Amino acid sequence: MLDMMKMMGKVKEMQARLKEAQDNLDKITASGEAGAGMVKATVNGKKKLISVEIDPTIMSSNDRVLVQYLVVAAVNKALEDVEVKAKEELRKSTEGILPNIPGMDFSGMMG
Repeated sequence: MLDMMKMMGKVKEMQARLKEAQDNLDKITASGEAGAGMVKATVNGKKKLISVEIDPTIMSSNDRVLVQYLVVAAVNKALEDVEVKAKEELRKSTEGILPNIPGMDFSGMMG
């Protein structure tokens, strides 16, 4: 019975830590650049686009397709980087509670 109570305590602690990690995702940011820094996109840990900066020199080129391509590339790079940061935040928040099982990915719990 004692082990069951201990396990329930661990579950509650894990839930609280996961909630805290989810709440902190807004504070995690990552940026991606494309076109040698001509386009920069910033996203947060909830995978929301926060900002896009476009160098004015490419706007005057009237090459809409190039600008679109660079924006997509910069956003995708930022999303890749923030994914790594969010997984690290989850790992830190569950350290000592969840077992470190190779191949187990708990990042889906981040919402």
